[in-house]
Amino acid sequence: MEKVQKIKVLKYTAIFEPDKETGGYTVTIPALPGCISEGDTFEEALKNIKEAAELYLEVLKEEKEEIPVEENPVVAPIEVRV
Repeated sequence: MEKVQKIKVLKYTAIFEPDKETGGYTVTIPALPGCISEGDTFEEALKNIKEAAELYLEVLKEEKEEIPVEENPVVAPIEVRV
């Protein structure tokens, strides 16, 4: 009988920042420090950050490090006077 491998799906908040000079997006995941990617379109940036996050978590797993779990982040715009 084959052993069935369970796959756990985690959700993280990704921040997409438009690059005004070149177009495209730079993307970070705050819960995964150093996990950053980019893409010429939103769709490409989304695909690339998913791949970057999977590789990031794969390395943590291999090194038997704790996998960060994001719990109910609150994202809100703020106004700052200058």
